Amino acid sequence: MKKYKELNTLSLQELQTEAKDLRKQLGEMVFAHAISPIENPAAIRKLRRSIAQRLTAIRAKRSLSN
Repeated sequence: MKKYKELNTLSLQELQTEAKDLRKQLGEMVFAHAISPIENPAAIRKLRRSIAQRLTAIRAKRSLSN
């Protein structure tokens, strides 16, 4: 898991790719948890937070470029 400061060094394209991959991972994890409880349900919250951090960094980069 990357810290928010580390995300600022990534390009917009890299951030978008990471957000897309994490969303896919989240969907798979939520689906697996619905079928049978996963070992660490707190991982779902961490994934959501990671996605939100990427989206925030994307919005910040877009606002700086405009």
